Amino acid sequence: MKLNVERDALADAVATAAKATPTRPSVPILAGVKLTTTDDGVTVSGFDYEVSTQGWARGTVTDPGTVVVAARLLAEITKSLPQKPVGLASVGTHLELVCGSARFTLPTMPVEDYPQLPDLPATVATADAAALAQAIAQVGMAAGRDETLPMMTGVRLELRGNTLSLLATDRYRLAHRDITITPTAADLNADVLVPARVLTDTAKTWGAGTVDISYDPNGFGLIGFAIGHRKTTSRLLDGANYPPVRSLFPATYPSAAVVPVASLIEVVKRVALVAERTTPVLLTFTAGDNGVVVEAGGQEEARASEALEIGSYAGQDTLTIGFNPQYLIDGLHGLGTATAHIGFVDAFKPAVISPADEEGEPTPSHRYLIMPIRVSR
Repeated sequence: MKLNVERDALADAVATAAKATPTRPSVPILAGVKLTTTDDGVTVSGFDYEVSTQGWARGTVTDPGTVVVAARLLAEITKSLPQKPVGLASVGTHLELVCGSARFTLPTMPVEDYPQLPDLPATVATADAAALAQAIAQVGMAAGRDETLPMMTGVRLELRGNTLSLLATDRYRLAHRDITITPTAADLNADVLVPARVLTDTAKTWGAGTVDISYDPNGFGLIGFAIGHRKTTSRLLDGANYPPVRSLFPATYPSAAVVPVASLIEVVKRVALVAERTTPVLLTFTAGDNGVVVEAGGQEEARASEALEIGSYAGQDTLTIGFNPQYLIDGLHGLGTATAHIGFVDAFKPAVISPADEEGEPTPSHRYLIMPIRVSR
């Protein structure tokens, strides 16, 4: 192998592939990334038997070939190189990397030991990359982190015609987002459960463009995403018994508030400074008063409160409800809008946060349900 590539393109391709390499590989070869020359560049691949990722860098190839080198080391080296073209050449059992006056010699691993990456399933739909990445970020943060409950660590994708619905929950909060897609068949109807970490990490690498969504219901439980030369496949989680979470969203909200997102986030952050880990922040709304009082109490009787002017509140005369402050901040921050609509049933039932339109009405395509924390006053 011998080729020249641009430094940024190579660093990006290696970083993308390295995401799929395990920290503690079951076999040594999985700690490596495979570099394979193409007609006009190099494909960099990573695989851990669950997730495969491929990045690509344009370059000038003078001698085609394939090598496998340590992923983490190569990623660290390429991102620290000077802004100059990079030369790669395999010499015996080593890969030589030259960038300006910097020179590295890395041992290679046996190419024949590297596992075959799975092929992408058939494309079932395409989506705008920016819109899908935003939706994944808004929903993925609500997925669980407890690996003993693997079903809760996934994001459920429901593909129905030209609509893709994303859902995730950790049992204390639930996020839902709809986006428009372009199906390859009018009768598209599929439900899959994708590991949230994989989906979130993959979406962060996308730029502008169109993402191909690939899935084979009769295949081996794989889903794939491709944008240009960048490709990712992932094994699916077992979602056969995924709970009917949509039923958790209330049909109506007897009380509702329209609040400024950025200001409320700042107030919650300040007040939560005195809160202990399991201590909620309390939000008190009063009918006829377009304001909210945010308060919290913490260790050794430390307390904090702050009033904030809001757009409107209508409903129960006085409503005091407690939330996990970080969960509340996550939900508000994920909206991506200046104003939020918060719907309440009462102080003991879930509240739902949505982007507010110009009339202060909730946007049904994005909902974030958050469970309240019971408090005694």
